Order: sequence, then C-alpha cells, then structure tokens
Amino acid sequence: MSRRPNARSGAPRADDVPGLPARRAALKLLDAVLRRGDPLEIALHGATQGLADRADRALVHAIVAETLRHLPDLDALIDGATKQPLPDDAKARMVLRIALIQVLALGTAPHAAIATALPLVDGGPRKLVHGVFGTVTRAEPSLPVPPTLPADVAERWTGQWGEAMPLAAAHAYAVRPPVDVSLHDPAETGKWVEALGGSSFAPGHVRLPEGAVVPDLPGFAEGAWWVQDLAASCPARLLGAGEGRTVLDLCAAPGGKTMQLAAAGWTVTAVDQSKKRLERLSENLARTGLSADVVQADLRQWAPEAPVDALLLDAPCTATGIYRRHPDVLHRIGPRQIAELAELQGELLARVADWVKPGGTLIYATCSLEQAEGEAQLARFLAVRPDFQLRPVQAGELPDGMAPSADGWLRTLPDTLAEQGGTDGFFVARIVRIGN
Repeated sequence: MSRRPNARSGAPRADDVPGLPARRAALKLLDAVLRRGDPLEIALHGATQGLADRADRALVHAIVAETLRHLPDLDALIDGATKQPLPDDAKARMVLRIALIQVLALGTAPHAAIATALPLVDGGPRKLVHGVFGTVTRAEPSLPVPPTLPADVAERWTGQWGEAMPLAAAHAYAVRPPVDVSLHDPAETGKWVEALGGSSFAPGHVRLPEGAVVPDLPGFAEGAWWVQDLAASCPARLLGAGEGRTVLDLCAAPGGKTMQLAAAGWTVTAVDQSKKRLERLSENLARTGLSADVVQADLRQWAPEAPVDALLLDAPCTATGIYRRHPDVLHRIGPRQIAELAELQGELLARVADWVKPGGTLIYATCSLEQAEGEAQLARFLAVRPDFQLRPVQAGELPDGMAPSADGWLRTLPDTLAEQGGTDGFFVARIVRIGN
C-alpha cells in the first residue's frame, strides 16, 4: 500500500523535492571549503556521497565553484537586502549564496532555486531566506564582470605586484581558462595544431579550441599528447634534452612534467607522496608509452641512492596561481597558510639540493602568485648556499608571449598572454650547482 502525504499539510517530505539532495550536498561542500578550509576537489567526494547520478555531482561542483568565484558580489547583494548583516558562516547566508548563484549564473528559474533552498533551513531563518531571496531577485540584478576579488586577496596582491595586478587577475577570473596540451613529439607540433584545430606558442604545445572534449580528440587515446597548462610546461622545458642523463621529478604527480622529461630523453625517477595521484601518473605513462621509475615517498624521509644530473622540484604551495581553475584557494589561503608552506618549501629545497651532482641543474617551481613562495624563497636559498648560482632563463627557451624577468627567472602573472586566454601563475628558477 502506498503511503499518503501528510494529511494535515498535504506537503511532500523535504527529500521528495526534486533536486534537493544535490543542493544539500552543495551546502555541505561550501561549508567544508569556507568553514573548515578544505580544498574543493578533495571535499567534493565526501559531500556527494549518496549521489549516484554523475550529472548531480557535476551540478554540485558547478554551484559551489561559481559561488566561490562570485562570493563577494553575492554577499553584497545579500547584505543590501538585510537590515542587519548575517554572520559569514550563518546557514541562512550559505543557503542564500547557493540559491542566488543558480539564478544569476547557472540559469535556474527563481521558483526552482527557492524550492530547493527553503528545505535546507528551519524555523525563522526559512522566512529570512525566502524574504531576502525575493527582495534580491525582484530587482533583477546581474553579477559584475569581472567578478570582485576577495578584499584581502586584492590587498595582498597589490602590495606585492602593484595596483594593476589585481585588476588583471579579476579579468582573468572572468574567462574560462583555455586547455593546453603537451606533445609526445615536439617535432609534430604542426601536425597536431592542424589535427586538433588549435594554436601553438612553442614546440610541443597546442592550445585547444574552446569547448573541445579532450577524451574524444584525435591522439588522446594513442598517447600522442596530454593536458598541461602552458606555464606548467616551462619548468621541464628549461632542462632541455636529457640524452640519457638522470633526473628526479619531485612532487611529480599527476605526471605532466614526468612525461615531458621522459619524452625529452631523460632517465626519470618520479617521486610523490600521494598513492592515488601516483596511480594517475602511472596511467598517464601507460597511455603515452613513456617510462619512469615511480616512487611513493615523503621527501623529508626519502633520498636517492646517488646524486643526479638534474632535479625538478615543483614544490607544494598555496596554488594561488591556479585560482582560475580552483576558486576555493582565494578563500582558503591567507598569510598563515602562505607562511607555513613557504617554510615547507625552504625545508625541501635545502634537503633536495644535496641530491644534485656538482655541475648539475636544479629547477625550483611553484604554481603560486605569492612572492614568499617564489622570489623570496630563491633569495633565501642562494644566500645560504654559495655552491649554487642562478642560470638565467633566456627568452628563446620560453613560449611566445613569455619573457624572463630582469633577474633571470620566469614569473607568469594574470596578464601573461591575457589576450590569448592567459596562463596559470608560476614561478620558475633554474640554478646550477657549482663544480665539475
């Protein structure tokens, strides 16, 4: 016998509202990022447990990612419709954020957005959410383009780079990041530019046209190329041809640089602490037919059996350089996290430097827009290691549209190749151990 609706209200149970489980998962995910400081991509799995539909999981990610991208502007709309500001972590504010972003950025009808929002709150806050949502949506607002950066981020970047940088960062934030690929054989660049319908800024690079579905493209299944941001390809580029020499790729997963180095003729040992990420690295090696020794280890405890000709340390960092793809970093990262990671980078750099042969090369890189993780880190290292010196990057070694700094390293910022779609933010320095 079927169960009848509640005789008094006639209303369905909250869980019967179509789309509600996905919104509940989105609320859980947003809370994990903003209140606990969890990375979005890591917290996503836990938040979407119980959602069997891949489309629902994708919707949860889209709701939260766009909420984070537009958070200051959403909060301004909410604050403009309330007599007293809601606490930043109040459930009512959280629910309003995800309801409004659906209407303003994801094309959800207001009645559908509020129908799946109200069951997420109880009591008085339900009336508050309904009232504020109605006040905001009746005004038919739009989100500003470009989005407003978090105030603390804009202030921090202005202090480091000047007033133009946060504006460039905001404009980059508003544009979908392009998809770059690195080629197994750089000599075939022209062939793959034509086959993929893209453009190229360097040998071994293709920028795909917008909307390309990567697994369906020619050459992917055959391992002719792999996805890798143009800036992220530069650390390995600066090592050149391997000619059978030995190289350590540290913090290597998921393997873009490992594959670059192997394709360039290096004998590669790839080291990473994450078992799951190393599985992806091994899968990528298998797909491309490239080889490397793969080691799961903590660099603070592991050491190679003998010094190597070259070493690439893509050090753990704040990842502020990839904020376009991971908007959560702008809300999770502050001075404390920057200082903690800079300390770890210094510890790792000091330890791994001794693994380089005299005359060998060390590449230090971070996907960060923080000077503490790049320029300042390099300066500290060179000040205490007189046996190392900077080997300046030359313009001819870099992709079109990139240039080395006056000091001899590579720094990509939000205005790098801006008219062509931009790049991730990176710091890359090449240093050589003095000796024979």
